[in-house]
Amino acid sequence: MEYRIEKDSLGERQIPADAYYGIQTFRALENFPISGIRPKKAYVEATVHIKKSAAVVNRDLGLLDSVKADAIIRASDEILSGKFRDSFVVDVYQAGAGTSHNMNTNEVIANRAIELLGGKKGDYSVLSPNDHVNMAQSTNDVCPTAIRLGALMEVRNLDVTLEKLEKAFLKKGKEFDPIVKSGRTHLMDAVPVRLGQEFTAYGVNIRKHRAAIARAADSCRELGIGGTAAGTGLNAHPEYRPRMVEQLKKQTGIDLKEAEDYFEAMQSLRPMVELSGA
Repeated sequence: MEYRIEKDSLGERQIPADAYYGIQTFRALENFPISGIRPKKAYVEATVHIKKSAAVVNRDLGLLDSVKADAIIRASDEILSGKFRDSFVVDVYQAGAGTSHNMNTNEVIANRAIELLGGKKGDYSVLSPNDHVNMAQSTNDVCPTAIRLGALMEVRNLDVTLEKLEKAFLKKGKEFDPIVKSGRTHLMDAVPVRLGQEFTAYGVNIRKHRAAIARAADSCRELGIGGTAAGTGLNAHPEYRPRMVEQLKKQTGIDLKEAEDYFEAMQSLRPMVELSGA
C-alpha cells in the first residue's frame, strides 16, 4: 500500500495515499475501535450540509476566499450525491462532543476540494480542514446541530411512510366495515364488533402518532449553529447565525430557526429525547 505522511500536534502518521480522510480521522480509528458502527447516512449528510452552508455564508461575508469556498461547496455536493461515503469511517462511539466525526467530515471535504483545485490529498497548504472547512464552527455547535438536522430529515421520510400506512388502515376500515367479528377482552371472545371499526382505529392511532412526532420534532428546529465552542459565538461573524439558518433552510427545504438560547441549544439533549420518545 502507498502512503502519504501527515502531521498533527502529536507527531506524524502514515495515511493511505488514496484515503480522503486525514490524520485526525486516523487518530480516531486508532483510539476508538469500539463497535464498528459507522455514522448513519442522515448524520453524515446533515454534517456536510452544515459545512456547505458555512462555506457559502463565510464566502458571502468576505471571510473565505471564493475559490476555496466554491471548492468546498462542490466537494460537499459530491458527497451529498452519494460519493465518498466509505470515507466516513469513525466509530459512532467516540470521546468528546463528536470531534472525530467533525474532523472526519472536515478532512474528507478538504481533501476532495484540494483535488478539485489541482492539488494532492494531504496538502493542506492548498486548503485546510480546520481553517477553511471548519471556519466559524466548533464540534460543540456542529454536532448538536447535525443531530437535530439529521433527525428532522429522518422524520420527514418517516412521515411520508406513516401517512401511507394511515390511509391504508382507513381504507381497510371502510372495506371491512360489513364484517362482524368477536371483540376480545382478557384473551376471550366478548361482545361483537365490526372488523372495520378495528382497522379504522388503527388508522386514527397512526394519525395521532404522526401529530405527536411532528410536535416533538418542532424542538429540533432550533439550531445552535453559530454558538461555536461555548455558545458565545466567539470567532464567528455577527451575521453568521441568521445567515446559516437561512442557508440550511434553503439547502434542506426544512423549516428551521435560530436558537432562543445558544448555550441551551448546544448542551441540552431534551429535543432528541423527546423526539425519540414520540
